[in-house]
Amino acid sequence: MKTVKVYGPGCTRCETTEAMVRDTAARLGTDVAVEKVTDAKSIAMAGVMSTPGIAVDGKLVHTGGLPDAGKLEDWLRA
Repeated sequence: MKTVKVYGPGCTRCETTEAMVRDTAARLGTDVAVEKVTDAKSIAMAGVMSTPGIAVDGKLVHTGGLPDAGKLEDWLRA
């Protein structure tokens, strides 16, 4: 099972990013545990300077704007 953290204050882009992660994982048949991180201090400590951010299994893979669908698939397959 992959652990995915979605960093953001709860804005529309952050919510969309979370939905993209869940939908992509379901389509790929990948088990994921998705955690939303909304605390500003925790977001900054993770190195996210622009939200939304995504970390997969502890590695920050994306910050700022909606993720590219193809890259999201790659991150969840790796």
